[in-house]
Amino acid sequence: MRIEVVARPGIEVTEAIRAHATEKGSKLPKYYDGTQMATYTLTKSDRPHFFTAELVVDVEKAPAFVSHAESEDLYQAIDQVTQKCVRQLTDFKEKLKVDKHHAR
Repeated sequence: MRIEVVARPGIEVTEAIRAHATEKGSKLPKYYDGTQMATYTLTKSDRPHFFTAELVVDVEKAPAFVSHAESEDLYQAIDQVTQKCVRQLTDFKEKLKVDKHHAR
């Protein structure tokens, strides 16, 4: 799976930030094995001293999953957005299981 970390003007993606996002993103296929690509977009929030993280996850045979999080700490924003996406992926996987059982 490919993981990209993109920063909007005003934020510099350091190796530590890239490594943190890559580490978090690399765990996503564990929740849904159709995961193909994850893109973290990091921006300064409209609120002073806050950061916004957006995570777009492309999966097979479904629309992309998009989640957002905001925090005063960029690492925490990455953690939160990843957790939101994990929730979306697990809910989607459960829905597939239920639909499969009802199709019989």
